[in-house]
Amino acid sequence: MTSFSRQEQFNLAHNSKKSPIFRVRKISKVYEMGEVSVQALKNVSLDLYTGELVVLLGASGSGKSTLLNILGGLDIPSTGQVMFAERDLTQAGDRSLTSFRRECVGFVFQFYNLIPSLTARENVALVTEIAPHPMRPREALGLVGLDHRLDHFPAQLSGGEQQRVAIARAIAKRPQVLLCDEPTGALDFQTGKLVLQVLERVNCELGTTIAVITHNAGIAAMADRVITMRSGEIIGIQHNETKIAPDDLEW
Repeated sequence: MTSFSRQEQFNLAHNSKKSPIFRVRKISKVYEMGEVSVQALKNVSLDLYTGELVVLLGASGSGKSTLLNILGGLDIPSTGQVMFAERDLTQAGDRSLTSFRRECVGFVFQFYNLIPSLTARENVALVTEIAPHPMRPREALGLVGLDHRLDHFPAQLSGGEQQRVAIARAIAKRPQVLLCDEPTGALDFQTGKLVLQVLERVNCELGTTIAVITHNAGIAAMADRVITMRSGEIIGIQHNETKIAPDDLEW
């Protein structure tokens, strides 16, 4: 009879309750830079589960952003396979990947990428106008606590408020997955916590699968799972049996 350690039993029980939304199998990514080849990912395999919040942790150059870009259909691996539900992203053409990004994925980056000449409401509306079943901009901004700032321009908003507008824009199209690349990297400690609270709320209330890239180990405690990367490889996956609320994080 096969026996399992306590951690293995927890992992099996945890994952059996959810279905994979992403199945990544043995992907590698090599960038050709003139005569130099740079391997950003090496034989990475991973499942991401519906409704979970995952932190991808690692130093700069560990491969986190490359992996996130491949999950989001912004890049394709050199080898291996990436499945989103029943869709094979590694075999998809440009039109199919554009449709995938538009309908299924929201992106949040370290820098907010808001259009300065548009109000918060108008920045969010840019997405709702092309999504098949969007939220109203007011609803999306309400979810991030900014329904009182609808008609303010980015220059009239703090950094944290601008990042929350960026999150509202990303979730307004009701994506199945939200991919966040260093969403607190340009923010101070307290403002960063507010942004993490918003991400937790989106995860809990909308059931959105969220992956957060960070080099900040203090954020890891709020995640369902922590995936640690180094030199293009996954070197550890940790399940948090008890998650810590963003307001109680310390770093």
